[in-house]
Order: sequence, then C-alpha cells, then structure tokens
Amino acid sequence: MSDKEMREVYNDTLVELAARDGNIVVLEADLMRASGTKSFSDRYPKRTFNVGAAESNMVGIAAGLSAVGKIPFAASFACFAARRAYDQFFISANYTRLNVKLVGTDPGVAAALSGGTHMSFEDIGLMRNIPQLIVMDPCDPVSLKQLILQSAYHKGCTYMRLYRKPAGVIYNEQEEIEIGKGTVLKDGEDLTLIACGVIMVPEAIRAAKMLEEKGISAAVIDMHTIKPIDGDLVLRYAKRTAAVLTCENHQIYNGLGSAVAEVLSENHPTLLKRIGVNDEFGEVGSEDYLRQRFGMTAVNIFENAIRMFK
Repeated sequence: MSDKEMREVYNDTLVELAARDGNIVVLEADLMRASGTKSFSDRYPKRTFNVGAAESNMVGIAAGLSAVGKIPFAASFACFAARRAYDQFFISANYTRLNVKLVGTDPGVAAALSGGTHMSFEDIGLMRNIPQLIVMDPCDPVSLKQLILQSAYHKGCTYMRLYRKPAGVIYNEQEEIEIGKGTVLKDGEDLTLIACGVIMVPEAIRAAKMLEEKGISAAVIDMHTIKPIDGDLVLRYAKRTAAVLTCENHQIYNGLGSAVAEVLSENHPTLLKRIGVNDEFGEVGSEDYLRQRFGMTAVNIFENAIRMFK
C-alpha cells in the first residue's frame, strides 16, 4: 500500500465493510468532506447521517442506531468528538453498553492552522477514563485499516484517532495488527522507545537510527492501542533495556506516557521519560512548526535519550 490519505483509507474501509454488512452506518457532524466519507455517502445515502454541527446529537443518534442493531461509525474533529460530546458518549453509548465507534480526526498538532481551540492534546486522557472503552491511535494506512476492521466487530464502544492527511507506510499488508497488542517495529537492547500515531511512530524510528550511530541500541514499539495497553510487552522490554521513552502527540499527562508509567510503577520501576506536550494549550501554526514547538521530533527524542544515558 503506497502513501495514501488516512481519511481515504477510513472511507474505503467503511465502504468495504458496508458492502458485506448492511448494519454498517456512518454519522457526520457537517464535516463529511473533512473526514473523507463523501464517497460512502454517495454509495450508501440511506446509511449516512449528517446531523449538522451538533456533535453531541450525533453521538446520541449513533447510540440509538446501535440500540437497534446497527454498527455506527461517528466522526468529527477530535476536539469536538472528545470534549464536546464527552458526556453523551460516556452515558448514552458506554454506560448503556452499546456499540458506537467514535472517531476523532486531526488529533493534536494535526489541527495546525485551526489553532489552539481545535488542538486536542487531551482526548486520549479523557477517553482512557471511560470504563472498558478501547482507545487507538494508528500510525499508517495498513494499521488503520486493520484496526477499523477489528473495531467494527468488537462488542462495545471504541475511540480512534484519525490523522486525515497522507501517511507513510510502516507495515506491510501481510502483517497482523491486533487491538490490545503492541507491535515491535525494531528490536533493541539498551533503550525502548514506545510511540503511537502517525506523527510520533516515524519520528521514533528515525531517532532509533540516530541513536544507533552513537552505539545505542534502541527498540521501537508501536503502541497503537493505548487502552487496554499491552502491559506484557512493556514489561518485557523494560526488563531488557535500561530505560523507556514514550512519544506521543498529546499531553504527557494521562496519555500514552501515563499508561506506560502505570504499568512500570506497579510492576517493574524503570527509568522513564515522557515526550509530548508538557501541560500547555495548542496554538496556530503549520504542522512542521508545531512539531518543533512542542518537541515532537526525532532530534528531541534523540537528545532526551542521550541525556538519560549521561
């Protein structure tokens, strides 16, 4: 699979699912073109519901559709999906044990020129607090497709971050990605880099190559499922290596880094550094600028690893 817009992969996978399952439905809150589901709507107009700029209502309708046996995928910008519709998603979908698949697009710095109000540095943290909810942040088109296919038939609610723009391919199409199981992208003996998402997984891979040039062997793990986190994999590599760095396009509080810290502190205390947004709001800027501004780069990962070893 070549580089492809992630929203196109999202749409095409839903079209593929809908072709063989009449229960697949799509909900949008006036952002169909942004989410990439226009062609799904064209093909399945009676299974597409655009509720307008009313995200909480969208989640409520999705819960109702789930209650009558449908499998609803409801999408909006992550800031709206996570913050604005949080109570409806918590009560109407999760508390009632329904089956809503909520998708938050443009997570973190991917919101770019939309600015701080639209920059969701806290959505993973919010969603981690919902009992039994699956929380995912895929890093490439292959993992996105596989996680969508699996989440469709997971009995219960899921939350997925969706980077909309093109993303490089990390996995081959034969590789199996499983909800709740992290994937080792590169083995290592000295240091473990645990990352999630389109932005930070490639940066972690680049940082590992830079560390190799300094004689440091760094493992790279794609932790595409933040909840439930693959604690066994975290512990296996914490016991093997001297330190762990987590890398996320999110606040360092209550995101991937916190999930890893919980596993380590309760089972195998390990030197840990969390790389991400350090208790700040977002701001307007290009994605490249914002990656530099908030330290989401291979150079930042590399420098932090070197300081830990010193």
